[in-house]
Formats: sequence, structure tokens, C-alpha cells
Amino acid sequence: MALSQRLEFRQTQALVMTPQLMQAIKLLQLSSLDLAAYVETELEKNPLLERGADDDGPLPGTESEAAGEASFDSAAETPQDWISADLETSRSSIEQGLGTELENVFPDDGGEKSAPAETPPPAYSEWSGAGSGGTDGDYNLEAFVSAEATLAEHLSEQMALAISNPQRRMIAQYLIDMVDETGYLIGELEAVAEKLGCTQADVEAVLAVLQTLDPPGVFARNLTECLSLQLKERDRFDPAMRSLVENLPLLAKRDLAALRRICGVDDEDLADMIAEIRNLNPKPGLAFGSTLVQPIVPDVFVRAAPDGTWQVELNSDTLPKVLISQKYHAQVSKTARSDKDKTYLADCLQTATWLVRALDQRAKTILKVSSEIVRQQDGFFVKGVQHLRPLNLKTVADAIGMHESTVSRVTANKYMATPRGIFELKYFFTSSIASADGGEAHSAEAVRHRIRSLIDAECASDVLSDDTIVDKLRGAGIDIARRTVAKYREAMRIPSSVQRRREKQAANA
Repeated sequence: MALSQRLEFRQTQALVMTPQLMQAIKLLQLSSLDLAAYVETELEKNPLLERGADDDGPLPGTESEAAGEASFDSAAETPQDWISADLETSRSSIEQGLGTELENVFPDDGGEKSAPAETPPPAYSEWSGAGSGGTDGDYNLEAFVSAEATLAEHLSEQMALAISNPQRRMIAQYLIDMVDETGYLIGELEAVAEKLGCTQADVEAVLAVLQTLDPPGVFARNLTECLSLQLKERDRFDPAMRSLVENLPLLAKRDLAALRRICGVDDEDLADMIAEIRNLNPKPGLAFGSTLVQPIVPDVFVRAAPDGTWQVELNSDTLPKVLISQKYHAQVSKTARSDKDKTYLADCLQTATWLVRALDQRAKTILKVSSEIVRQQDGFFVKGVQHLRPLNLKTVADAIGMHESTVSRVTANKYMATPRGIFELKYFFTSSIASADGGEAHSAEAVRHRIRSLIDAECASDVLSDDTIVDKLRGAGIDIARRTVAKYREAMRIPSSVQRRREKQAANA
């Protein structure tokens, strides 16, 4: 076969990750604090950007508009999946738009849902950015250095493995947020139960699991409990040691005679017990990285409406108010003589315009996703944590006409203030079990509860195997595999059918 050279024309479509697109994706997943820092950097770099007016500042149509300033809410009607859409410029203000924008969620079930079909994203063209702040061109090797893990992160990673129940995970995360830097639990369990709409027994059961996590002694409510947890982990919490730990004031006073009498030990044993106490860590949380403690600022507020529905509102305090000074741009453009100066001004204007659009679409997307989460999890807000519905990213994405990756970015590092407390958006996503008859899916927690109920009701002569439990659940309309039953049973620390039969027969003997 002869080889030859020739010219060919081919037409293809491709999505190019332009600086604008990368900027939009980056801003979407930033937390409110990181976003504020990012905008602050852009204000320093771009001379055409300036801070917007406060909430009581001028509105569109006043002297602000006459001065030629484009405000933060500068985006026209766009497709819902804004990452793949061509954004158009408009001139609306945050005070008139997102700063006071309320979305009344599901006033009736017959409301319209706009979910346009996804269209292939247009091929973006690269643009030169001498002063572009939307690029990720700054390659910093220090960003790859692993940060020191904080106590909250360490506990959250362990909790995800120790607790599989979605309702109990939410309770656990709530308790993790109540742990101070020393590892102690601050707050009352009764208040937590009332806030989350569950029983105090549920909170205490979750706390018992959390107190087994590393480092030993975390989630203690006082010094006595902290030392007791560490001694239990070392298998040294015998009656004599319990008596010593419960009488720490006497130990502080060096009243050894009273301690010997209370613990029922001699001088040598007491000295060994005191030495063991001294080897414990009264503040186990300090072994982990300390970070600057910053209060969680919610991105969204959820309030009950008078008609019994829920009102979702963006927190205007977390929305950066950024203006493009068209007046200053016009003045400087008159003095620009060289091509380099003109290119720089054009790049600054383009960068500022894209930043304003990205900020506007970020806020609208957060509001849209949050509203759908509230609609899906209405039972949680009304009745409590036991009524969390099975929910995944695809369900929310399909309901609002967005891509799953967009919803995933929105739910990261974003918080919702509700009557039951402040929660990260991702906490509302729970697993589900399909229905055998094609009906509504069952939550994983409901299935676990059924498995435990069936096992609790069994007798020694008729112990249920995993296969038998599967048959009974399918008879109740729950489509579940045997390995899933085994996984849930082991997660609840329930022995196998053989082991349970032996234990029940031994108990009846």
C-alpha cells in the first residue's frame, strides 16, 4: 500500500475547558468564606471591579445606573444547566434580585417544573488573559502538600464507617459539630433530640457508638467520663478504678487514706492506679491539627410559611456584591494609546464580566438545588430525622433539569439553616431500597428496622436465616438481595443465624 500526503477537512464538536468555564465550575464548589477570599483577590487584581453598595444602597434606575455601573445580578434568562449554556449580559441589581429573592416551595403539587432537555454544549474558544482572574494558571506545588487533619475530619471519617443508618449519621454529624477542640461534647442530649425530632434514646445510642472512636476519650461530657472511656479502651475499668475515677476531687486533695478506703486497695495498688491515671490524656482532641475556629455561615435560610409550606431564601450576607465600573473603563479607554494597554483593558473587562455572571449563576443554582432538597425532604422538616426520605443526586438533578455533577458541586461546603438546625446540603442525601411491586422506594433505615424486628421476634426453634429474611421482606414489597441483608445485619452487630440459634438454646437450657 502506497503512502502519500494529503489535506483533509474535518468538522468536529468538542467541549473546551476555557478559563470562563473553569472559573464557573470553581466558584460553584467554593464555600462562602472561600468565595469571599476569591472575590477579594479579584478586586485587588482587576481595576474595573469595585465593591457594591450595601443593602440600603442605590437601586437600578438611580444614580448607580446613571454612573454606568453593572451590578452583581447581571445575568439574563439562561438555560438551567448554566455550565453548558451561553450566558447573556443584563443589568439587574442584587438588591432587586438575589439579595431578597424568595422561592416559596411547593405551594401546590401541581406547580410547573421547567426541565428543558439537555443540549450539546457549545464549543468555547480560548481567549488570551493577560489579567484574567478566572484562570487556574497559577500552579502552586504547595497545594499538593497534605494538610494536617482536624479532629472533626478525623471523627467524620470514622463515623462514616461505624454508622450506616442515614438518620443516625445525621445525629452523629450533629454531635461531631458540638465537640470542642479538646474532644469534649458541649451541649445537652435532650436539646439535640428536641432539635432533630427524635428520641433521647436514639441520641444516646449514637453517642455510645461515637465514644468508641479514636482518639479514646472523645465525646466525653466531663473529665470523669473522659478518663473512664480511655480506661475501658485499655480494659482497665474495674470496680476499684471506677471508684477512683468517680472521686477525682479526693485525688486532687491527695487524700490517699480516703481513696484507699473507698477503692478497697492497699498502698501499692493505689499507687499503680494513680500512675495509670496520670498516663491518660485529659484532652484527647488536642492531638489533632488545630484550625482557626470560624462560625458556620448558612448559605440558605429555610423558614415555615404561613400557609404551611416552606420558604427558601438565600443569605444575602454571603453573596459578594461586585460592580463593574463602566464609567471608569470609559475614562481609561480614552487615554489608552498602545495596543498593549487596549488589550489589557479589554481583558480586564472580559474577566470582570465573566466573574459577575458566574457569581449570579452560582447563587441562582444554590437556590434552585436547595429548594428541591426542601421539597423532597419535607417530612424531615415537619416530623424529624426519622422521616428522611431516600434521596440521591440524580433525583434532584432530574427534577430541576441540571447535571448530577452540578448538583454535587452545589451541595459541597454549602449550609442550610433550618428550624431543626444548620446542616450541610449533602446530609440530606440518603440511600434507598427499591420496591418489589414497583411502588415508592423504601429508605435504608426502614429496611434495617424491619430486619431487626424480624430477628427480635424469632424464637430458638425457628431462627431466621438471611434467605428467609429476604423472602419475608419481598413478601412485604421490599426488593432486597441476601448479601444486602447480611451487610445490614452485620452493621447492626447482629450475629448470624447459626450463632443466634446457639445463644438462644444456651439461654433456654
